[in-house]
Amino acid sequence: MSRTMAAKLALARAVGALSRLRGGGATSAPGKVLLRVEPRAIATLASRLKRGSVVISATNGKTTTAAMAAGVLQGASVNLVHNQAGANMAGGIATTLLDAARAHGAIDGELGLFEVDELWLASLAAQLHPRVIVLGNLFRDQLDRYGELDTIAESWERVLAAGEARLVANADDPLIADLAREKDALFFGVEDDTLALAGMAHAADAKHCRRCGAPYVFDAIYLGHLGHYHCPSCGQQRPVPSVTASEVRLEGVRSARFLLRTPSGEAEVSLALPGLYNVYNALAAAALASALEIPIETIAAGLSGTRPAFGRAETVKVSIGATASQPAHARELQILLIKNPAGANEVLRTLALEPGEHDLLGVLNDQIADGRDVSWIWDADFELLAGRVRRFTCSGSRAADLATRLKYAGIDPARIEVREELSGALRDAAQASPQESAPLYALPTYTAMLALRELLVARGEASSAWA
Repeated sequence: MSRTMAAKLALARAVGALSRLRGGGATSAPGKVLLRVEPRAIATLASRLKRGSVVISATNGKTTTAAMAAGVLQGASVNLVHNQAGANMAGGIATTLLDAARAHGAIDGELGLFEVDELWLASLAAQLHPRVIVLGNLFRDQLDRYGELDTIAESWERVLAAGEARLVANADDPLIADLAREKDALFFGVEDDTLALAGMAHAADAKHCRRCGAPYVFDAIYLGHLGHYHCPSCGQQRPVPSVTASEVRLEGVRSARFLLRTPSGEAEVSLALPGLYNVYNALAAAALASALEIPIETIAAGLSGTRPAFGRAETVKVSIGATASQPAHARELQILLIKNPAGANEVLRTLALEPGEHDLLGVLNDQIADGRDVSWIWDADFELLAGRVRRFTCSGSRAADLATRLKYAGIDPARIEVREELSGALRDAAQASPQESAPLYALPTYTAMLALRELLVARGEASSAWA
């Protein structure tokens, strides 16, 4: 490594050290500084990885899919360089590589595993030259930043045309399948019609064939617009997946089970994560591992051993002070990230599997990382919880908007409280239940989730996501 490069790495690391002293995670700032002084830093450092890189992109589930893949690959004794904190733009990727870089052109890892933001996939793939690209799903998200789905699809199409990477793709997403058909892709999908919904959700997106423009006919709908489909006009249809989940059992907010089939065999998988959306995440991770020729036994063990990524079905205990009617105790808090209609609907669908009435803390922000436009909450099916809410505390910069949406969803206004300030909202929501064993479910948007976790860390009730 040249002295010039060593000096640039040292400067970027100093920025990271300063950020951590100030209490930040330093997940992107050091990389941004490095890229300012060395624009080709990502390509240069990634070239040191003797087994190259793999990248994962999707609207929903990137962080969890990457965490699952990391568990599988580490179980196969693969030493990873992985942006596990979820910083998935150029600064985050550069920071991850910076942290792993060593003297004399070495790097602490053999394979790069990177989740990548949808809009950054094109530029980062050109620098990382990945061996495998995983495309998980495309849903409407942050219209003020991403635009319509076709904007991202066209960007991804250029990536696939320009690169040599092996493609792993979701057969159940019509838009992704249309992009991947000519690329000798390894497809994954669900094969279990017991999960089929009665009809397409209002939040569904990709409905038209990219070949001829005709509407797809859906033979089974599992999640948003994911399912089995065919085009009655040109004959285009869902590709036959090589990696599948069948015999799926969704076990409320705790877990899910399914039978995994890959080209090398089949195995039972028990996830410590809830919902069909996490079954899809597991399938994407399993397909990536299959593309890397990891044995089925190792894949199943890695998936079963995965624990929730921070803020994504993560469970912590919150302390509750004594009141006139209740002694001090600890209450379980489960954090379920919501950030767009499709993802929110799956969380709501999972909550609806839990018996009884629920206490919920919804935190709706409209910062840049959330999307300034919060109209998406009107496409989320909060109606699923009508009649099932004991108390719903609304917080965040757009707390009033969320409360209005809940009233229109049929939730009794007397059971809705607006408390914009998060610390007070958490305290009030946690006190709400007369039953110590009843969990509190938090439904935060992205920046709200980070703020909630920061509050929990300060209270000593959660470990730092950056540790």
